[in-house]
Amino acid sequence: MPPPSSNPEAHRPIPSASVDHYENFPVASWLCPAALRPAVRALYHFARTADDLADEGEASTEQRLHDLAAYRTELEAALAGEVNPAHRWSGIFQPLQQPIEQHQLPGSLLHDLISAFEQDVHHTASGHRYADSVELLDYCAWSANPVGRLLLHLYGVHDSASLAQSDQICSALQLINFWQDIRVDHARSRHYLPKDVLGRHGLRLSDFAAGATPDAATQVRMAKTVAELCHQARALMLAGAPLARRVPGRAGWELRLVVQGGLRILDKIAAQGHRSWLARPQLRWPDLLVMGWRALWMH
Repeated sequence: MPPPSSNPEAHRPIPSASVDHYENFPVASWLCPAALRPAVRALYHFARTADDLADEGEASTEQRLHDLAAYRTELEAALAGEVNPAHRWSGIFQPLQQPIEQHQLPGSLLHDLISAFEQDVHHTASGHRYADSVELLDYCAWSANPVGRLLLHLYGVHDSASLAQSDQICSALQLINFWQDIRVDHARSRHYLPKDVLGRHGLRLSDFAAGATPDAATQVRMAKTVAELCHQARALMLAGAPLARRVPGRAGWELRLVVQGGLRILDKIAAQGHRSWLARPQLRWPDLLVMGWRALWMH
C-alpha cells in the first residue's frame, strides 16, 4: 500500500463501480433522485475506500488495522463537523459531511461498516471460519445491513417493518456476493462457507480451493452445498422484496432492480449447476432486460 498522503487522490484514485467490485447497493444511478445522488455517491466512496483499506494491496495486517483506525478517527471528525482538508481522506469525508449534516445520518451505522472491515482483517489474518449461518448473518448485520438503513434514512423511511425488510435484502445480497465469489475469496483467505454446512455434506474447505481436484462424487456434494446456501439467500431476498413496492417513486424502482439483480445472480449460479467455485457468474446486458421485466411485474 502506498505511503500516507495529505491528499488521498495522490496515491489512490477514488474507486468507482466496475465489474471488479460487485456492489451491494446502486451507485447514484439514473433512477436515484438527483437531489440525493451526491449523498449516495459520498456513502459509496466512504464504504468502498474502507473496504479497499481492508482488502486491497499488499499491506500487512497491522498496517490495515492502523489505516482503518485512522479512517475511523476521520469519520468521528466528520460527524463532529470538523473535517480537516489536510488529512489523508479529506476527499472522502468532505463530500460526506454535507449529507451527514443535511440528513442527520446515524453515525453508528457508519461506524458499523468500519467495524465489519476490521473484522474482515482479523478473520483473514487468523483464518477464521464461520461456524454456522447464524454467525454469518451476524457479520452481515455489520457489513451489509447498515448500507440499506442509510439509504432508507435518505428517503425518510424509518418504520421497523421497512428496516427489517431492508436488512433481509442487504443480508441476501451479501450472501449472494459470497456464493458467487467463492474462488476469489478463498484465494484471499476469506472463508465464508459455514463449517456446519460443509460438515453436513462431508466436505472440507480445501475442496473449494483453486487447483483442487475433487472427484465427481465430491463435486456433487459441493454443488449441493452451494445450492443450499443459495436457497437460504433467495428466501431472505424474497422475504425482504415487498419493501420495494412500499418505497416511493424512483427509489422504489431502483430497489426493485437491486432485488431482481440479486435473484438473477442466483439464477445464473443455478444455471451452472451451482458450481460457482469454478467460474464467477456475472450479469450481462441481456440480464438487464430480464431484470427490468421482472421488476415491472413484482408483486
